[in-house]
Amino acid sequence: MKKLNIGIVGLGRLGKEYANNIQYKVPNANLIAACSLNKEEIEFAKNKLELEKTYSDFDQMLTNSKLEAIVIISSTNVHAEQIIKAINKGLHVFCEKPLGVDIKECMMVEKEAKKHSDLIIMIGFVRRYDPSYKHAKKTILENKIGRPFFVRSQTVDKDIWASFQLKFVKTGGGIFHDFNVHDVDLARWFIESEVERVWSQGGAYRFKEFGEVNDADNTFSFCEFKNGSMALIGASRTAPHGHDTFTEIIATEGKLTIGNPPSKNHVQISDKYGVRQECNETFFDRFKNAFLIQIQDFVDLVIRNEQPECNLSNATNATIITTAMTTSFQTKGIVKIKDVT
Repeated sequence: MKKLNIGIVGLGRLGKEYANNIQYKVPNANLIAACSLNKEEIEFAKNKLELEKTYSDFDQMLTNSKLEAIVIISSTNVHAEQIIKAINKGLHVFCEKPLGVDIKECMMVEKEAKKHSDLIIMIGFVRRYDPSYKHAKKTILENKIGRPFFVRSQTVDKDIWASFQLKFVKTGGGIFHDFNVHDVDLARWFIESEVERVWSQGGAYRFKEFGEVNDADNTFSFCEFKNGSMALIGASRTAPHGHDTFTEIIATEGKLTIGNPPSKNHVQISDKYGVRQECNETFFDRFKNAFLIQIQDFVDLVIRNEQPECNLSNATNATIITTAMTTSFQTKGIVKIKDVT
């Protein structure tokens, strides 16, 4: 079996999960190197991942002649720079979403990638790999509910993660880039049209600290597409019950609902508190299988030399739309997509 030699940069909460998947659950991948600025994460790479090659400098890791691909799970603000450096070394790239929070940076990556058409570059829109979302797309393509004209989608995190998220507002671009880039990608995927204008509202209703950095803990954005379709996209950092991601697609002959209610499993509990179902704690709990399927697909695509559906163009478009959402939130007005590009 052909195995792909991979290096990973970023071993934070999500990076560790990617690294474990690559090292122990993807049979045609070899994780041979890891890079982090954090000493504890380097120790994790040595002890838990059993890696001999660890680096505190990304450029130095790229000099490893055995590498064939790089997996980027670092801070959003360095995604573009690291992708360009990797492809200029002739390496295939998987990068977590978003591609960037600066549209010019995204365009720069696309421009540079055109010089390396032989390389596979994939951006991690993991919900496309979730079995339920994949089934919804298949249902639409089979014309079982007619033409979609409205998507309602939300990303809602449990409130205990708010203080953790506050640290990453500046490097991650804020709630629209960090949370809603997934919902935007899904809306484009299901509706198959481009957003023309957006209107965002919200505020720091519970955690005032987000307001102090010009961000929010709860938002909604209304999106109008070029073909007349609509999307209502929400985000929240304040859910007491758990991670609550769901999407509803309304079409001319029916509708699809994914993840509502946000049940952890199919068990219903009846006790002194009433009748209820448990909820997932985190986004990784909800999409654990999808993360594995996604990175397995990246490895398979590289080995087969096939370009991914989750490409740079889709990622750039998602960043353009979330940039417009952010601008609308800050200006309290309707923003046309053409005005931010």
